[in-house]
Amino acid sequence: MCEEYADFALKFLKKNNVQYGEVRLEEHEEEGLILKNGGLEVSGFDHSAGIGIRFLLNNALGFVSINRFEKDSIKRNIINALRTVRKGNRLSEKIRLSEEPVYNKRYNVPQKIKFKDVKLSEKIRLLNETDSEAKNAIGRYLSLSSDIAKKYFLTTEGARIISEIPRANFTFFLTLKIDGKSSQKYWQLCNSGGYEHVKKWDLPRYISDEYKAIEKNLKHAKKPPKEKIDVVVGPEVTGIMVHESVGHPFEADRIFGREAAQAGESFINKEMIGNRIGNEIVNVVDDPTLENSAGHYLFDDEGVKARRRFLIKNGKIDEFLHNRETAAEMNIKSNGAARAEDYDKEAIVRMANTFLLPGDYSEEELIKDIKLGVYIRDFTEWNIDDKRFQQKYVGSDAYLIKDGEVKYPVIKPVLELTTPALWNGIDAIGKNMEYHTGTCGKGEPMQGVPAFLGGPSIRIKNVRLG
Repeated sequence: MCEEYADFALKFLKKNNVQYGEVRLEEHEEEGLILKNGGLEVSGFDHSAGIGIRFLLNNALGFVSINRFEKDSIKRNIINALRTVRKGNRLSEKIRLSEEPVYNKRYNVPQKIKFKDVKLSEKIRLLNETDSEAKNAIGRYLSLSSDIAKKYFLTTEGARIISEIPRANFTFFLTLKIDGKSSQKYWQLCNSGGYEHVKKWDLPRYISDEYKAIEKNLKHAKKPPKEKIDVVVGPEVTGIMVHESVGHPFEADRIFGREAAQAGESFINKEMIGNRIGNEIVNVVDDPTLENSAGHYLFDDEGVKARRRFLIKNGKIDEFLHNRETAAEMNIKSNGAARAEDYDKEAIVRMANTFLLPGDYSEEELIKDIKLGVYIRDFTEWNIDDKRFQQKYVGSDAYLIKDGEVKYPVIKPVLELTTPALWNGIDAIGKNMEYHTGTCGKGEPMQGVPAFLGGPSIRIKNVRLG
């Protein structure tokens, strides 16, 4: 990494008497393979590096990014950014940042099996074996990639944080068509660490299970009951519910209206801390410190130490996700939720790993007390409004429940309800905890960051399916 240029940029900010300045040097080493309908379509290797520079001048915020490692270029870009902020100062929103402890730390996530030590031919062979398990699908897209992200973060306050986080990624998209009916499934897997996680995924078996579930549903599924029933959803569905109806509306910048033009608003306001939003058994957290998770980090992109955030505690709104700017607006400390996709993006309020804490029931116990209901193991699509209040989830692998037993498949049951109705409607939570992966999108320009969305199976009482 080119630390000397980051050091130079920070010194130049200090020389220009900014109120606050930060420099984030990032370097990414990426490798990717794409198999489409059995054919190797893309094989790529990429190395990128750059510096993101943010500063406060007269309480106005400025940001500039640089990927030319030349001191004269760095000076010119900072001078231009300072000039722009000065010119627009009268029109700019006045920004404060919360006061936070200053850290000098270095950390990394080790690779037990390094990506570079695995031959490209072995990775291609794995993709081909995986593809063969779904060869009768009319559309097959498989992607296997890795990214090693190195960061060097400095501030005028004295922070200095160096990190290295490698991540393994797998994405698939299957389309099946049987007897004139079609169905699709898109999903991804991600862990921080090395190639050892790819081995644990057992991709041929994983894709075989997914293919068989879609095939079974297309061949044998019937329509769901029309009356009000009880519904059990699996961890994959719980995860997307948590991410969309809790994680996003609990982002403080969205609550303050600053994301309205890009990603939407929130039905929550800052006076709702302590308000009940769900059954007292509901506890939702966001935790970047979760080892080997997709959204893992120990310090956020503002240098704030990461910790577990309780979004919902015992059914009540407990805290929001904050960066230093939104925390200052509420006169509290940041809880370390500032993330940027890359060096050329400003860090904004983001989730990391958002999940429902487990309960005491096995999935079988959730099902056995239901006289008539539906079990939705996973989903094929979802939708939610801009305020994260009205939402819809369409099941993929789903089954009728009758007299406590799982019966025949049900075709695309639609669960549509409000966020309070969802979390208040839960009467029992399983202990079969699972973490799934998503790429969380937000911002303008759009930023996609890796995240876990998870939880156990849950039982929702007295709902009507479409």
